[in-house]
Amino acid sequence: MEDNEQPSHDSAATAAAALEQKHAAMLERLANRHQSRATAKPDSNSSGSTQSFLSQFSQSKLSIDDQISRIRTQPNPPQKAELEAISLGISALEKLVAEHSYLLPPYEVRNSLTAITHLRQTLDDASAAVAPKKKFSFKNKSSKKSAAPASDQKSEVVSEVESNKTNPRLGKLGLMDSSAAPGFRNKDKEELEMEFNRGEVDARNGEFTLSNLRDCEVRLKGCLRALFVDNVVKCKVYVGAVMGSVLIEGAEGCVFVLASHQIRIHNAKKCSFYLRVRSRPIIEDSNGVRFAPYCLSYRGIEEDLAEANLDEETGNWANVDDFRWLRALQSPNWSLLPEHDRVGMLNTDKKNEK
Repeated sequence: MEDNEQPSHDSAATAAAALEQKHAAMLERLANRHQSRATAKPDSNSSGSTQSFLSQFSQSKLSIDDQISRIRTQPNPPQKAELEAISLGISALEKLVAEHSYLLPPYEVRNSLTAITHLRQTLDDASAAVAPKKKFSFKNKSSKKSAAPASDQKSEVVSEVESNKTNPRLGKLGLMDSSAAPGFRNKDKEELEMEFNRGEVDARNGEFTLSNLRDCEVRLKGCLRALFVDNVVKCKVYVGAVMGSVLIEGAEGCVFVLASHQIRIHNAKKCSFYLRVRSRPIIEDSNGVRFAPYCLSYRGIEEDLAEANLDEETGNWANVDDFRWLRALQSPNWSLLPEHDRVGMLNTDKKNEK
């Protein structure tokens, strides 16, 4: 079977729409539950924290607006370095929202993400005048887990996302619709690997989806912007640095090793999560999930983590919020993974050197 075999157009569209609806529903529930918590337990510092965030966000946004205005009005076309600097500024603004999402009312989060989307669109318009948009491409390594000759069958697949088309349906976290992202879908008993080039992640590149996988081992190296996971069973998922969010919708009997700014988990059963995360992980409708610190290694991972601002351990892997358990007592749905049950440092380079 060809690695890039595609289902029919109608069935693909139906599946994509269903997956998008599930993601949107999960985010809506998370936002509503967060608001319920905030109402039930008012924080005397929340008002000040919100004002501080809004002031910082406004100043940063005005600075980016000024930069975009300058490149649109200057007589000479903007240099690539100028555009990249503005793009990095927008990414930093998006991280700011992610880091403060727990303190902000949902409407402030939505307003902020709408402003970020507008900034990206404005930058895209300015960039379009310089040169045609390049298409995102990557190499995909896939091999069956079952016995195979030394020269494993490997296929290279090029997936293209037209970066000059904006997706009108953005999630509340500011992430692109996962049906439009490249990814691994509908695989069984395979080893799947992807490497993202450091420094080339922008608003549309670097988003990835894992959907309908069973008994697979997935290795994603480099910096991603966002990761969507849907319906994975008995899989091992090893991921480098995610500059935005990881959203998991349906997982059973899996091992995840993830580094990200936000990690949200819905409908997970009997899974182990080895995490480095800037904010508190969120679980919902999950049980039997266990957590431990991040333990992934490969050549260049330190640089990837530093670029994603994930080079420092926060300890948040142990501070899990269960949105189905609002009592003061410890939730029975999650626990810390005992040290004697944890895996050691996982070096994904060694598999490729065999």
